[in-house]
Amino acid sequence: MIGFPGFTDHDESGRQGHGEAATRASVESALHAAVDLDAEEITVDMLGSYVILDGFVHRRGDVERAIAIAESIVGQGYVHCRLLRR
Repeated sequence: MIGFPGFTDHDESGRQGHGEAATRASVESALHAAVDLDAEEITVDMLGSYVILDGFVHRRGDVERAIAIAESIVGQGYVHCRLLRR
């Protein structure tokens, strides 16, 4: 490829980072939009293609619900849950 002044060819890791940010935002939005889940104390992080759910929930079943919501976006098996129920 011929280089052009001022042009930077973004590598794959740059695109992956943008994808991770978009995925994280999608999961956060879905968690907060769920009327049957209080997601105020849930944080969402990414580790490669895996979503990490961390924080606290208050009701029985909320951990499973949060995982189901995240998996609906990233797929089954791509969610690591560290949520605790208070």
